[in-house]
Amino acid sequence: MINNISSAASSRLRLLLAFSVGGLLGDVFLHLLPEAWARTYPSYDANLALGLWVVIGLFTFTSLEVFFSCKKQEGEQVNSNVTGYLNVLANGIDNFSHGLAVAASFLVGVKFGILTTIAIVLHEIPHEFGDFAILLKSGFSKWEAAKAQMSTASIGLVGAAVALTAESADVIDSKTGWILPFTAGGFLHISMVSILPELVREDNPRESLKQILAVASGIAVMALVNLFH
Repeated sequence: MINNISSAASSRLRLLLAFSVGGLLGDVFLHLLPEAWARTYPSYDANLALGLWVVIGLFTFTSLEVFFSCKKQEGEQVNSNVTGYLNVLANGIDNFSHGLAVAASFLVGVKFGILTTIAIVLHEIPHEFGDFAILLKSGFSKWEAAKAQMSTASIGLVGAAVALTAESADVIDSKTGWILPFTAGGFLHISMVSILPELVREDNPRESLKQILAVASGIAVMALVNLFH
């Protein structure tokens, strides 16, 4: 996909993709996993289960990409790169957990709910830029990418509805504790398996340096966002 567009546009898209790699890694290691571990500490068995869910998420997304890539090689119709669809899936699951968090926080108190909502919105802004680049790279048009992102955002409403019907926050945690580590595994696959190998093939040292800085910028932005959590 990248080879079919102009050199300048290709360079900009690669920088956005590099930023998305940093954003996804920052999301995994500075948000998803720390939050998941905070819920299970100091239980060794619970932490072990958390690590297992990360592996399951990584294995699931890798298996899906291998499966659909094989279908494409066999000549079956594939509308665009499977990475885009995997990203939509992972973000849908992530937004479901955000909906749970927002609704549960409002059950605790209005002030706490507002603060949680603000924190999640701040976290999602840089994330959405990276997601948009991933969808464009995968063959989505700008309008298709925008619609996909709106559809994943709407899944947050489903998460909120589920939280509002739960008996308590403890019930929510016990039933949905797998979501954060599973999503982390999916994001690790998208960033390290689907996107990074293509960026590593860059043969222009100057562009490579810019991409490394873009990855670092993505991580730095997520680290700054975490200050508001």
